[in-house]
Amino acid sequence: MRLAYLCNLYPAVSHSFVRREIEAVEEIGHEVHRFSIRPARNDLRDEADVHEAERTETILMHGAMRLLFAWLAMVFSRPINSARALAAAFRLSGPGLGQKIRHVAYLLEAAWLARRLERLGIQHLHAHFGTNPAAVALLVKLLGGPPFSFTVHGPDEFDAPVALSLRSKIEAASFVAAISSYGRSQLMRWSSPEQWNKIQVIRCGVDPAFLNSAVEPMPADSTEFICVARLSAQKGLPLLIAACERLKESGEHFSVTLVGDGELRGALEHEIRRRGLEDIVSLVGIRTAPEIRQHLLRARAFVLPSFAEGLPVVLMEALALSRPVITTAIAGIPELVDDTCGWLIPAGDEAALVDAMTHALHATPSDLAAKGEVGRGRVKRMHSARDNASLVLQAIAECSALTYTQ
Repeated sequence: MRLAYLCNLYPAVSHSFVRREIEAVEEIGHEVHRFSIRPARNDLRDEADVHEAERTETILMHGAMRLLFAWLAMVFSRPINSARALAAAFRLSGPGLGQKIRHVAYLLEAAWLARRLERLGIQHLHAHFGTNPAAVALLVKLLGGPPFSFTVHGPDEFDAPVALSLRSKIEAASFVAAISSYGRSQLMRWSSPEQWNKIQVIRCGVDPAFLNSAVEPMPADSTEFICVARLSAQKGLPLLIAACERLKESGEHFSVTLVGDGELRGALEHEIRRRGLEDIVSLVGIRTAPEIRQHLLRARAFVLPSFAEGLPVVLMEALALSRPVITTAIAGIPELVDDTCGWLIPAGDEAALVDAMTHALHATPSDLAAKGEVGRGRVKRMHSARDNASLVLQAIAECSALTYTQ
């Protein structure tokens, strides 16, 4: 099959799971063209992401005039399709002038992309995220482009399902992938029962470097916790810093390494200084996948006290390396994590977080290894990039009568 993938921002540090899915689709034997609405940021560290950026066509890099020309060409060559797409763009936008202008921009992007996909002979377009990529993909279809599908990750789609017109996008799509059963339930909630059969659970995959490597035992003297996350409000990181202060006051000997960057970095640095935790909590910024792997191998446990999630890939990566995890019982996380492979705590519960970190510090190496072994086995069963890419391909083939070989 000749396929195209569309993201709002690709490649990206936090979207490596999309790259792994595309790589797996290509390994199976299919052709994939990559498209990103916006250009990649300059914070890419992994060589694989840098190489991927070179292979990705960025729609907005073509400039407003080319996008406008593409739309005008559509109006003259396909007036009925263009009228339908324009009407759909206004329906999707909802109230407010700002949203109307934004969706007109999506329409111009879709016009350029539809023409490009036609030249490439693309048979199916798959978008990641139910936000603007799904909107552009829907408009591409109305302009005469190929059928489309999209993957919903959350939590953004679940925070604003009406504003994002999830119901309309699901109705127009050939199928929709949810990365967890919880995610599927939320899509079912915002769509009619007649559409539920097209909503499938297709989970994210883990990099083979994490899944296929030999198990390395935790350093016997490790008292380090590792957290890999975007420094944003969704991740609950101020709660982690508050918990660290209480652990320090209780006399525990430990450290926390925070890997990642984001809009809360300044506020988190301030909290670390205010609480006198400079010698305990380290913010080390963005790291490559091999560097993250080394951080995880040195750690006693992984910790992520999120307030809102889909199902974080970093939890899969930690468990794949046989490191137990401490995280919150929200969204799709309980489908992966329970007390056999870590500690699952209520979201926003500082005392429970302190208690779980204390238990991790005092657990025996054999107890930690047992939790890690369970977690590794679970990730291998549920989060193989190749297996889950096969599910995407099967769904595409079933809905479009294309030939699929595995």
